[in-house]
Amino acid sequence: MKMLAKGHVRGVLKVIISRGSGGRGYSGKSCHSATRILSVSAWPVHYDRWRQDGIVLALSPVRLGRNPLLAGLKHLNRLEQVLIRSHLEQTDADEALVLDSEGWVTECCAANLFWRKGDVVYTPRLDQAGVNGIMRQFCIRMLAQSPFSIVEVYAGLEEVMQADEIVVCNALMPIIPVCACGDTLLSSRFVIRFFSPTL
Repeated sequence: MKMLAKGHVRGVLKVIISRGSGGRGYSGKSCHSATRILSVSAWPVHYDRWRQDGIVLALSPVRLGRNPLLAGLKHLNRLEQVLIRSHLEQTDADEALVLDSEGWVTECCAANLFWRKGDVVYTPRLDQAGVNGIMRQFCIRMLAQSPFSIVEVYAGLEEVMQADEIVVCNALMPIIPVCACGDTLLSSRFVIRFFSPTL
């Protein structure tokens, strides 16, 4: 890792671990050694602009399938995200707001989601679909010690659209304000200001 990162003042080091090579089929019995893949890429410079100006969300027509066995995990079988991203690139939006197959707000294409209504901050429950990202986990822990209440919920699109504030996060961003969600404009940044000294 140090060798790969050498010479990069700011970049992204990605680590992928698989069960290894074991021939054809789904069985892992012949996989005796894990495979580790490391890659380094440039820092997404647009994240700095996003942090300052905020982003625009567009509702994705692609919905996430529900699978409680894999819900919460970041794994390599993210074909739904490929479809979500493909649609997003046909819009002027920066990120996609994604529902699951039951119509519950779940996440963004490459980020987790929080929204505030008054003094309560909500985030989708991820026991059926979505990725429980490490930045999401960190934000939940921080918000639990804040003046805000934090609640994990199943919420429809209407609830999110009535929010006073929406933010998205992932390990790289780490937290970004949403300035518009569809036709709804947002300017409040109380949650962003709470996280500013830390993130």
